[in-house]
Amino acid sequence: MIVQVLAFYLFSAILVASGVMVISARNPVHSVLYLILAFFQAAGLCVLMGAEFLAMILVIVYVGAVAVLFLFVVMMLDINFRELRQGAAQYMPFGALLGLVLLAELAVVFGAWVVAPAANQVLGAPTPAIEQVNNTRALGQLIYTHYAYLFQASGIVLLIAMMGAIVLTLRRREGVRKQDISAQLARRREETMAIRKVPTGEGV
Repeated sequence: MIVQVLAFYLFSAILVASGVMVISARNPVHSVLYLILAFFQAAGLCVLMGAEFLAMILVIVYVGAVAVLFLFVVMMLDINFRELRQGAAQYMPFGALLGLVLLAELAVVFGAWVVAPAANQVLGAPTPAIEQVNNTRALGQLIYTHYAYLFQASGIVLLIAMMGAIVLTLRRREGVRKQDISAQLARRREETMAIRKVPTGEGV
């Protein structure tokens, strides 16, 4: 019991410290590395709570895919964050307007929310014994009932992170030729092809 308590405080302390370093580190690469460390500590806490499936998902999905992808993207892109922050003020009104629209939509959704009549019966049903429910099923029942709103909020956070990654990588550079589908479809045969009659023996 003492070992579990010590492990809990150790994982928690490192998790909080690494979370602070994620948002305070000046180097984006260091922030991603601290984020990976935070994921590992969160996985350790999940193991202590008996949620081995959630710990495995944190390590495989978030550390093995998302965080490593962030690391490679940050290392490969030459992003001038100072220049990016200078142009953020002109998009502030549009961002505020978009935030107000999303807030109004959430107010309409939650204002008209009606609980299904069978929901109380489902919540009042007897809970099966812990030996009869595996880890994955118990986690799904918990997430999609008591923490359904937080689960949806985490999806919104990931969507915003994806949009931010797209905004960071979508840059317009001068002198780069881009494909114009409409111009290619609208061109005529005379503009792209010429028929030449070459005498025999005088070709290139």
